[in-house]
Amino acid sequence: MNLPADPGFYIVATLAVALVGIAKGGFAGLGALSMPLLVLVMDPVRAAAMLLPILIVQDVVSVWAFRRSYDLPTLKLMLPGAAIGIFLGWWLAAAVPVWGIEAMVGLIAVTFGINRIAESRGRSIRMTGPLPDWLGTFWGGVSGFTSQIAHAGGPPFQVWAMSRNFPHQVFIGTSSIFFALVNWAKVPAFLALGQFTWANMQLTLIFMPVAILSTFLGVVLVKRLSPERFYFIINILMIAIGLRLLQVSLG
Repeated sequence: MNLPADPGFYIVATLAVALVGIAKGGFAGLGALSMPLLVLVMDPVRAAAMLLPILIVQDVVSVWAFRRSYDLPTLKLMLPGAAIGIFLGWWLAAAVPVWGIEAMVGLIAVTFGINRIAESRGRSIRMTGPLPDWLGTFWGGVSGFTSQIAHAGGPPFQVWAMSRNFPHQVFIGTSSIFFALVNWAKVPAFLALGQFTWANMQLTLIFMPVAILSTFLGVVLVKRLSPERFYFIINILMIAIGLRLLQVSLG
């Protein structure tokens, strides 16, 4: 498979990978926009496989930074569910046509964008206490599934973790370790799908410097920009791109 020749592809892909880096640099959740953007210009399964090594490299930094701040019971509850979710995501990717995966990515983008706007306006469901343990496994499964399909496991993870009222560093550390393990668990699935091709790995290498530089950019931006306004714009874009993917895939 040859590398894409269209300059528009590299513009969109650079923006998508930069969003992943900025998210790692401090704007948590921003990376959820990356996959919907990439799916506008490439096959969704190939896009997810291209991003995966970049995410794994970035995970090393975040896990090292928060290696002493995490909640082990949460990991024990959520990781088994995540494994099941990853398996279901792999099975769907192998059994569902490309337009079906595009529609799924679009639906995830629209749902997450609307949910985040609702949260910012205080209209989301409020947790009155910790959720039951079995829901930890359930939400781990949802997180594994959406992570396998669209690298968008953050919101389902947060539903469970935020109900535990962890200190900030424990929340970040638990999230970092959870997704580092989830990302490694996705490697066999993408191998089975035959997506770690030389052409795809060439794209990963091309965009790796963008991911690293944008991580440092995120550290700078998070100190200078209004997070509320920034996230609102991003969420509107996520909904718009998600609707576009649904239109293209179902129309």
